[in-house]
Amino acid sequence: MKARLVIICIFLLIASGTVLLNSCHKTPLSYYRPTPINFITPSGFPIPVYNFQNNPITEESFLLGRKLFYDGRLSLDGHFPCSSCHQQVAAFTTYEHDRSHGYNNSHTLRNAPGLANLAWYPVYKWDGSASNLEDISLAHITAPNEMAESMNGIIAKLKYDTAYQRMFQAAYGAPEVTQVGILKALSQFVINLVSSNSKYDKVKRGEASFSTQEQNGYTIFQNKCNSCHTEPLFTDFSFRNVGFEIEPFLKDFGRMRVTGDPKDSLKFRVPSLRNVDFTSYYLHDGRLSAMRMMLEHYRNGITSSPTLDPLLSNGITLTDTEENDIIAFLRTLSDSSFINNPRYREP
Repeated sequence: MKARLVIICIFLLIASGTVLLNSCHKTPLSYYRPTPINFITPSGFPIPVYNFQNNPITEESFLLGRKLFYDGRLSLDGHFPCSSCHQQVAAFTTYEHDRSHGYNNSHTLRNAPGLANLAWYPVYKWDGSASNLEDISLAHITAPNEMAESMNGIIAKLKYDTAYQRMFQAAYGAPEVTQVGILKALSQFVINLVSSNSKYDKVKRGEASFSTQEQNGYTIFQNKCNSCHTEPLFTDFSFRNVGFEIEPFLKDFGRMRVTGDPKDSLKFRVPSLRNVDFTSYYLHDGRLSAMRMMLEHYRNGITSSPTLDPLLSNGITLTDTEENDIIAFLRTLSDSSFINNPRYREP
């Protein structure tokens, strides 16, 4: 009888030990339960063109991307995180700078575009040279005049960081810091930067009303600007020559650098006007510091060239009052909740 009890006890000990070992072995996978984020299209917006199936967004990957976005270790000397050129206070462009600063006292070629509503962009960058967000992040990280780092260098700096190990585990099911994981997480953060709560949006939703001047400006805008800056995203994503002379030092010919076609000379993407009051300086090289300067250009400063957009062959006729009214309307595109959203801030 005693022998039988001993055998039973031994069997139970072995069985419980096996269960314990198995449970320990399965622990890393047991807490890999990423939380899907339901990307919500704002009222009045078209369907996004971004392919969410290629990079399904989750809360864990979004948080990882946010941490990476603000981490200086993604640059060679630690001083140039993504957020150094894309600052939330300026709707994720560079605050009151013409062109951004980079590694070793360098300047970038172009004015950093604001990061908002990227899910609706068919291509990216001023010249349309990037077709996906991962390529953009990699290009900025490795550019010698921007972040000047390599992916191997970043991985070497982050792989022993226990906070990153936990976040990679939560986002991707393994603690290893990888290039694919870094680029996908950065994409998930920026694709979630949606701006859709300006006064203009509230008016469209019936929650606010334009002032008389704003309404006058909106009417003028619809008649004279809306063909390129199409609502509700305030860009048609086309590439156009709007009559600026080539900057003699930068010699940036825009879209022609991508296509090699002289017909694309001096053509740049039509920028979105959302948050335009926050995103000075303006134009692809930031040569204009104020919205009024841009309107004055369309009134009196257009330079003719073979690729000038036909819509601007005679400029845009505006009175001083109409110019003031348009500026009043453009300020209704400012989304203060976007630039103050705690979810987008540095963690």
